[in-house]
Amino acid sequence: MELNIGLRNTKSAIFKGIIVFFAFLITVPLIVVLGYIIKQGIFQVNWHFLTSVPAPVGETGGGIINALVGSFIMVMVAAVVAIPVGMAAGIYLSENPRSKLAYYSGLCVDILQGVPSIVVGIVVYFWIVKPLGTFSALSGSAALAIMMLPIVIRSTEQTLKMLPDSLKEAALSLGVPYHRVILKVIVPCGFAGILSGIMLSIARVIGETAPLLFTAFGNPYLSYSLTKPMESLPHLIFTYATSPYDDWHNLAWGASFILLMFVLVLNIFTKVLTRKWKVQL
Repeated sequence: MELNIGLRNTKSAIFKGIIVFFAFLITVPLIVVLGYIIKQGIFQVNWHFLTSVPAPVGETGGGIINALVGSFIMVMVAAVVAIPVGMAAGIYLSENPRSKLAYYSGLCVDILQGVPSIVVGIVVYFWIVKPLGTFSALSGSAALAIMMLPIVIRSTEQTLKMLPDSLKEAALSLGVPYHRVILKVIVPCGFAGILSGIMLSIARVIGETAPLLFTAFGNPYLSYSLTKPMESLPHLIFTYATSPYDDWHNLAWGASFILLMFVLVLNIFTKVLTRKWKVQL
C-alpha cells in the first residue's frame, strides 16, 4: 500500500515538473522579444524623440510625434464607432441566444474575427479610399473599427451571459421597463468584463500595420485632419525598419519600444480587471 502511494507521489511530482517546465518554456520567446526590444529601443527615447516630427532624409535626429498623434486619433475614432455597435450587438446576442438572427449574427462575428487584417484593409480601400480618391485617417479608422467589432461583441456577450438571471428578474418584478433593466442593471453589473474586452480590442488593433497600408497610408508631417493621410506607429516602424539608413533603424527601435510598452500596459490592465471581475462573480 505504501509502495503504491509512493509511486503515485513520484508520478505526480514528475508530471508536475513537466508542466512547470513547459509553462516556463512558453514564456521564453516573450522574454527574449521583450528584452531585445527594450535593449535596442529604450536608449532612443527622449523628450525630443517624443515631441518632434521625423527629420528629412539624410539628417539625424527627428521624432515620432506625428505617429503618436495619428495612432491616437485613428484608434479613438475607431473606438467611438466600434464600442457602441459592438456592445449593442453583444447585448442582443446574450438576450436572444436562440433566435435565428442571433445564430447567423454570431456566425458572422466568428468569421469576421478570422479574416486577415490585410483583407480588411483591401476591402476598406475599395469601399472608402477609392471612391474618395485619397487615402485618409477616416478610412484607417474604419478598418480598425471593423477589426475591433468581433472582440467587443464576444466579450460583451460572454460577460452578460455570466450574470445570474435573478438580477434581471428582480428588476423586472419591480416594474422597471426592459430597456432600463438592460441599461441600468445588466450593463453596469457587467461593465468590468465589457471594459476588459474593449481594452483587449484596442491592444489588438493599435499594432496593426497591414490595413493602414491601404487606408491611412502614412504622413511625414503632423496632421489632425481625418480626410487626409495620417501616420501611425506601426506604419512608421515598418517604413523606418525597411529603410537603408541606420538612424532610421534607431528610430524604429524607439517607436517599437513605445508601442510595446503601451500594448503591455493595456494587457496588464486588462488582466487585473478580469481577475477582479471573476472574484466579484
